Amino acid sequence: MKPVAQTCRQCLGRLATKSSHSVKRFNSSSTKAPPSAATGTSQALKNRKPSILLPQSTKRTVTSFGSQQPSQSSGPDHYVTSLGHASSDTSRALLQPDNLFHSFTDSPSPEIRRRAAFMRQHAYCPHPSHQRTRVPTTPLDPENRKPAPNDPEVTASPPAHVKFECPDCGIPVACCQEHWEEDFESHLEVCDTLRQINEDDHDLHSGRFFPEFDYPGGQRAEEFVINMANWDTFLYTRDFNAIDDARSMRQVTRLLTYPVTVASVLHELSPYNMRNGRLTAEGLRSFSALRYTLHPPAMGEGNTIATLRPKPPPIRIFILGARAESSLPRAVWVQLTHLFPRSTFHVIFIGPEAMANREREFPLPPRTDVNPFGGVVEDRITKNIKITSFVEYFHTMHQAQYFAPYDPYFDVFMLFHPGLGHPASSHEWAETIPMLLDTKCPIICTGYTEWDMQRDRDWVDKQVGGEMDVLLEPGENVFRSLRWDLNDLDPADVSCGNWGLWAFRGKRYEAMSRDGEAA
Repeated sequence: MKPVAQTCRQCLGRLATKSSHSVKRFNSSSTKAPPSAATGTSQALKNRKPSILLPQSTKRTVTSFGSQQPSQSSGPDHYVTSLGHASSDTSRALLQPDNLFHSFTDSPSPEIRRRAAFMRQHAYCPHPSHQRTRVPTTPLDPENRKPAPNDPEVTASPPAHVKFECPDCGIPVACCQEHWEEDFESHLEVCDTLRQINEDDHDLHSGRFFPEFDYPGGQRAEEFVINMANWDTFLYTRDFNAIDDARSMRQVTRLLTYPVTVASVLHELSPYNMRNGRLTAEGLRSFSALRYTLHPPAMGEGNTIATLRPKPPPIRIFILGARAESSLPRAVWVQLTHLFPRSTFHVIFIGPEAMANREREFPLPPRTDVNPFGGVVEDRITKNIKITSFVEYFHTMHQAQYFAPYDPYFDVFMLFHPGLGHPASSHEWAETIPMLLDTKCPIICTGYTEWDMQRDRDWVDKQVGGEMDVLLEPGENVFRSLRWDLNDLDPADVSCGNWGLWAFRGKRYEAMSRDGEAA
């Protein structure tokens, strides 16, 4: 039997020889030679040096995840930007790290220019002389400074859209320069953050390579211990590429915050414990059951018949109200399997927006008897993870007993920025929360800000009263996104993904014996 390397060289040699004989070279200025000139033409071709046909455009296209090919379906003048969208602006030069600040309106990126146009059409000036355009949602909401609609003592001017861009942050923030100057002290509180958002957005559209999105593979659990104290120690012990730039750190944490937030709560080396006051006694009981499943002891499993071992069912992570997290690259969610190499996962996205902007990638299947809720199944990612998406409400599927039975050792619910107490979305959760409590499985929630998280906690307390146990006290998420995001409908509203973190579950009642001990 020939060695593998020798066989590969021989195969490649045959392919190279075969392809060299099959390549035909054409001269655009020549015509078909008559039969009498065949001999002379063959001799001329032998003496002629081979020519290389170069493409008309030598510009390369760069994406966030290494793809450098033009969009095949969009024509030769359409290229893929760093966010994966097709763009026909082939003359756009790459933005250098020291040239990332640009006005949104005059941005070199067409995507950002369209975003600026959207803000000019829908965002309103926050100056206190204008009338209110909506109900204030937080005490720090700029709408609180505007006079109330029925206040007879104050005559407010009509609402006006933002037209003036701050020269320091490059984002439309006021209706005119006069209002920007009068309200400059209030704008100064977020101006530096808005400038950082401006530069980060242009960095995504700069066309550069993104080595921070090159995620590492698996590690041997016996040789590596993951340190989950903070982002720096986590990325170092997980063997990520060294990230020395703050902007690159913000970009990579914007995506990784979703799977790592889940893992940080469930991992046996979680930064949340009873010593720092975040983990409660009930939380230790609930998460210990999941950690027992996620960290099974080594049983000498191998690839032979004698070393086969039975495997437990996969851990089911129900992500309710899924939006942006359902469209993340699957390489991001695969990081869960590297943190728990001896376990398997079934990530289930549920919500009316679970497949938003993904219709061309995965058309929704018809609802049949076998697939009654039209789930989109992705089971060819890796052998340790499967992802299913349902465009449906959880309470509808729960009433049909589609996921029953639930097991606190194998099931956990995750709610990313659910808006439980937000006036626009609280009614959608009123029927779901009691059903979640009935499962007795942990429910992990995040929030955009401290106020958003506390508002959700107060709403749950008001809805279910004493029928819940707090597992994780509300507080800042160690693995929150380090990048700030801008609300296009309100330029003064900035937030970061998964800033706050807390957890709860349905209250458990234990039967007591006559001796006063738990049965």
